[in-house]
Amino acid sequence: MPDLHKQSNNGDGPLQKPNPQPPNLFNPSALIPNPQRRKHWAKQYRTEIAASSSSLLSTFAAYPLDSVKTRMQASLHLTRNSYRFKHFADCVRHTFKTEGFKGFWRGCVAPMASVTLVRTISFSIYQKAKYSCSAAIGQVTGEEPLVTVNRPGSIPTPGTVVCFGAAGAAAGAIAAFIACPFELTKQAAQISVLMASSNKSSVDDPVRSSYQQKGAFGTARNVIMHRGVGGLYSGFGFHMLRDTIGTAIYFTTYESVKQLLVKFQGSNSPTSPLSVATAGGLCGLVSWACIYPIDSAKTHYQRNCLTTAADQPVKMPRIQFNNASMYRGLGVSMARSCLINTIFFSSFEFLKKKINALPDLVE
Repeated sequence: MPDLHKQSNNGDGPLQKPNPQPPNLFNPSALIPNPQRRKHWAKQYRTEIAASSSSLLSTFAAYPLDSVKTRMQASLHLTRNSYRFKHFADCVRHTFKTEGFKGFWRGCVAPMASVTLVRTISFSIYQKAKYSCSAAIGQVTGEEPLVTVNRPGSIPTPGTVVCFGAAGAAAGAIAAFIACPFELTKQAAQISVLMASSNKSSVDDPVRSSYQQKGAFGTARNVIMHRGVGGLYSGFGFHMLRDTIGTAIYFTTYESVKQLLVKFQGSNSPTSPLSVATAGGLCGLVSWACIYPIDSAKTHYQRNCLTTAADQPVKMPRIQFNNASMYRGLGVSMARSCLINTIFFSSFEFLKKKINALPDLVE
């Protein structure tokens, strides 16, 4: 059979393919999206799709624990006229008694939006930074850490730890610029009732009471009204320090534990469900245990900013790793983090596999 690509057209050259006809815009079927083209787009952006969908699910499921954690932290060092929680059950009981079930999800709109946005950006940055760090380390050592990780039976090495830690730190530092305003409004909504009940002085009462019964966007407007646009970044230094260190530990723990579990299981898949769920739960536990005093100092400082008039100075708290009071609510945070990351990574890896299994675009 002759090769049509070499066959001449009137002896003047290769046979030219006819120009495709433009789509008929008056034909309704031409306006219907190509399903295979849509799958191709999903496959190209599988990290973003998987991260955003998994964030919505995990954040909503674990939000009540996050709310209790913030309330327990914020109740520390309040005045004697305000309610202090003795333990986790006391906080749950008091919240339900004074605010009902909706109190546990108070202010959830902001974190549902922010966590989805921040996680999507964070994971995208992490993926790119991970490959860049791996290439840079490979030029120095002669072997890229990602090649080591994907080799069956491999274990974590100094190169893989540095690679994942550096990429995680970069992702956490950059994402903090976006996350700080959202987290501040979430915290204000969660502890609005506590702030109003803490009668520190008559000067502060109007400020404290103004945060009650406001949604996420109303709380943001209130912060701007009292402290200006810069007020949305109150405590940013603590926030960035927490997320830079915490995200580095987070991804290093997840990748390393997953690698070890895959080896011990003898699995050929680097994302077996058991290893992913276990590594996801542990990475949250380890990272929170390491950075919790920083988070407590951030919560204290932001609470004081929210409850103090703009012309009044706000004392900067110290980060004390050897102070037991700085670990108030740690058990709740670790339980929440274990739950949210087990759900998140299980959903994340599952969705990525499903998207990867989609057929490629047929031209």
